[in-house]
Amino acid sequence: MREPDSEHRVGQDNIQFWGLDVHHPVFFVSAGLIVLFVALTLVFQQNAANVFNAIKTFMTGTFGWFFMLAVNVFVLFVLVVAFSPLGKIRLGGRDATPDFSYGAWFAMLFSAGMGIGIMFWSVAEPVFHYKSPPLGASGATPEAAQVAMAATLFHWGLHAWAVYAVVGLALAFFAFNRGLPLTIRSAFEPLFGQAAWGWLGHIIDTLAVFATLFGLATSLGLGVQQANAGLHFLFGTPDTIAVQVVLIMLITGIATMSVVAGLESGVKRLSQLNMVLAALLLLFVLSLGPTGFILKGLGQYTSAYLQNLPQLSSWFGRDSGWLSSWTVFYWAWWIAWSPFVGMFIARISRGRTVRQFVIGVLLVPTLITFVWMAAFGGSALHQILNGVGDLSGAVNANVATAMFVMLQQLPLSQLASFVGIILVIVFFVTSSDSGSLVIDSITAGGKLEAPVPQRVFWAITEGIVAAVLLLGGGLAALQTASITTGLPFAIVLCLMCVGLLKGLRQERREYAQQPTADLPTEAAD
Repeated sequence: MREPDSEHRVGQDNIQFWGLDVHHPVFFVSAGLIVLFVALTLVFQQNAANVFNAIKTFMTGTFGWFFMLAVNVFVLFVLVVAFSPLGKIRLGGRDATPDFSYGAWFAMLFSAGMGIGIMFWSVAEPVFHYKSPPLGASGATPEAAQVAMAATLFHWGLHAWAVYAVVGLALAFFAFNRGLPLTIRSAFEPLFGQAAWGWLGHIIDTLAVFATLFGLATSLGLGVQQANAGLHFLFGTPDTIAVQVVLIMLITGIATMSVVAGLESGVKRLSQLNMVLAALLLLFVLSLGPTGFILKGLGQYTSAYLQNLPQLSSWFGRDSGWLSSWTVFYWAWWIAWSPFVGMFIARISRGRTVRQFVIGVLLVPTLITFVWMAAFGGSALHQILNGVGDLSGAVNANVATAMFVMLQQLPLSQLASFVGIILVIVFFVTSSDSGSLVIDSITAGGKLEAPVPQRVFWAITEGIVAAVLLLGGGLAALQTASITTGLPFAIVLCLMCVGLLKGLRQERREYAQQPTADLPTEAAD
């Protein structure tokens, strides 16, 4: 691993005050604009929903094709890099060893990358697609069930994780192999040279802060809606925006304590708790739900996904309304999340080869996601196909209740729903504290251990933004936040691919100049 050059040393532009240590060009601009956004949304709360809806319609209708094209490119890019000779390069240098076991690594990967979203949509999305399927299928038919699950797997599978893999791989490589700060601008040094450390780099990092914050706010907003719906379903707690704001405050307080504890003590342990609870809930549905239907469906849904992948990936000849409402929103959401998830998985991936990194980040979470969707989404479709309950009506009435209505038809439904609520809350906490650590690193010039008050500031800010978006327009506002911040960052990711490729090739050339015994080998994988 290289030592940082003098002009790249972490925190060279930082200032210290009130116990803080911030990279002032990024911290103050980001914080100031976020405060302005919060103030304007609260002042003009009555008009905010209309503004958010107008922005969402314009962005998806005008730039939807670009989101579709970009994410397809990301999938191809990471696969080609992984299975080329560049895949042998080890993050952190040829002698680096992993900081975390595979089990802990996968737990943190999955908790950060999918958490709340997969809880919110795993039942509701297949139901929506079953009633109004894409690709010309007729609604409410056995064919619609297959297409519905194929579309759901498409949105939560390889494409989503490829976005995270691009950012995570770029940040890990430039931080651990080239000795640059763990911040987004580092990936642009091969393209822009010293300009990456000037105003251009400030803009890139500021965009990353906004994308991360609003992507997180989308997830936190969905999570608190679902937690509130579950509490209402079980205990009759009022299902209102006011209650959701109170829940955000309470859960943000827990997340803040986890942030203070740090990566090893806080985030890691909560991520492992997440995986245990998620595994228990998954086993519950698999064993007490329609087991045969789920297991048979897993193969059928995966086959339908692969069969329809080319059509699902294309913008042309498709229903633009369906694409804008679903695929474009998801791609923008994943892109907005990518600085957060990418930087987080970069921090925990030192010692992996590029090939191990891509396989681990791309394939393993995708397989877990497919099993989860087959269990929860398959159980929901089984109930609808067999006329059990009124899941379709419940989803139309309040999408956040979907999982709890599905669980109601199983034995021990009260206990399962309660575990589901706890899982949503813990996912909320891990997303918030992981995101706080990442934003703090960006606004501290790439420092991995910035002062605790900065972590607390960003944890609280995430909760405030999520609450303000709920007050300003609910789900539409959350979706608009992701799409609006995701668009400029999609361009950043495209350039990041070019910078990463140049960096990896340079690393490979340096390896080629070393003695043969020192070269990375397949055995290292």
